Amino acid sequence: MKLPGEEESGGSGISVFYTVIGVSAFVLILLLALFKSNDKQKSGSEYIKEMQQRQEEAKAEETAAAEEDAQEGIVGSGLRAEDLDFWDMYPVEDEEAVREQEAESNKPAKSTFADKAEKERQEQMLKEQEVQDDPSTDGRHTLVTTPDGKEEWVLISPYLTKNTYDFTKIEEKAGLKRYMENGRNLSYIGVDISKQTGSVNFNGLKAAGVDYVMIRLGGRGYSTGQITLDENFKTNIEGAIAAGLDIGVYFYSQAVNQDEAVQEANFVVQNLEPYKGKVKYPVAFDMEFVSHDKTRIDGLSREERTTVAQSFLEGVKAAGYVPMLYGDKEWLIKEIDLAKLQDYDVWLAQETDMPDYPYQYAMWQYSTKGVVNGITGDANLNICFIGYSQR
Repeated sequence: MKLPGEEESGGSGISVFYTVIGVSAFVLILLLALFKSNDKQKSGSEYIKEMQQRQEEAKAEETAAAEEDAQEGIVGSGLRAEDLDFWDMYPVEDEEAVREQEAESNKPAKSTFADKAEKERQEQMLKEQEVQDDPSTDGRHTLVTTPDGKEEWVLISPYLTKNTYDFTKIEEKAGLKRYMENGRNLSYIGVDISKQTGSVNFNGLKAAGVDYVMIRLGGRGYSTGQITLDENFKTNIEGAIAAGLDIGVYFYSQAVNQDEAVQEANFVVQNLEPYKGKVKYPVAFDMEFVSHDKTRIDGLSREERTTVAQSFLEGVKAAGYVPMLYGDKEWLIKEIDLAKLQDYDVWLAQETDMPDYPYQYAMWQYSTKGVVNGITGDANLNICFIGYSQR
């Protein structure tokens, strides 16, 4: 019988050999596999890096191309690169202004009441403007009625002296007007007379409160051109003097030139010579048209009528008398140039309770149909605002 160890020791040499060879082959294969794996990993990383580098180079080329195109566009348009830096053109907003704008934008909207009030205010302004544009209410025009009955609003001259009479101070007693202030009479009662008045009781006038008499001295015929003395002149002036009344006179002119005006003035001065010291009130120039008839002065211009009036008034002034210009509102404003006659007192003829003649005047004939003791029938009544006899 064999022992166990003997049989196996004889074949183990070959088995170990093969085992060593197999293990070595396995290790070798494992090393090769590991080497290839590392080689593949290394190749992949380099590839990725290469791709990233190519992408970066491509982006750099695109950026350079874009900058080149932009630069070419600037050159082609005539602009410079710094010209595109336009932000400095807009100033930085003032902080205070910004705050004010924000505060204004944050204000609440106007209420309905405020809107209504604003609308009413605008409407009122429009109404006031309409009033200002209306010559009857603007305070800058005065209404004049022409001889043919037409009405015209005439601009009031800012260069002529305005009257300052307060007609709320006018008091009337027994048909005679007085200008009163604080119980004091600041006016003088007068009448004007001519041959048409008829016989006059001058003592009766004096007793009625009349202070002065304007007597017609004479006139020139409006068609014939003949100068005549009023038929009652001598009787009237001597009767007025005897009654202690103050005296003024007037002359009806139809002069068509300076020579005729001077002729009329000389006629007046000659006939006043016997009463020179008694004539305290003015010597008035009366030129006017005749209703429904032609007169010598119809063809005169405004300038020519003004020259005639001035020549007459200067003539009586040179003789030592107070010159005065008589006329109604239309005559004084439209038919003569008052700007050239400002040195003379005015006797206004306007039959109304409150005259609207805008300029200064010294005497006012307010009625041609008045009633006064001493005159039978209609009387021409006057009020004077200057005490000529007291000068």
